[in-house]
Amino acid sequence: MVVRMRHTRAHTANRRSHHFLKGARFETCAKCKEQHLMHRACPNCGTYRNRVVLDVAKKAMRKAKKAESKSEAKSSKAAPKETAKK
Repeated sequence: MVVRMRHTRAHTANRRSHHFLKGARFETCAKCKEQHLMHRACPNCGTYRNRVVLDVAKKAMRKAKKAESKSEAKSSKAAPKETAKK
């Protein structure tokens, strides 16, 4: 099948002019005055529309505990195994 009508590059570019990406939109948190994405909970204090929806302290404690256990496992692996040959 033969293409009957071809579009010029300018015509194609005009059609695609609306395909550009828009930048992320931020808003200021009412509680802690930090910037966060619109329509998302604040990652700093865990509030959305002046209500607490995320327990940030609990999440931080869980992350610290995981990192601690990971470092302990790594240090125990790195320690040379003592073998007694006598």
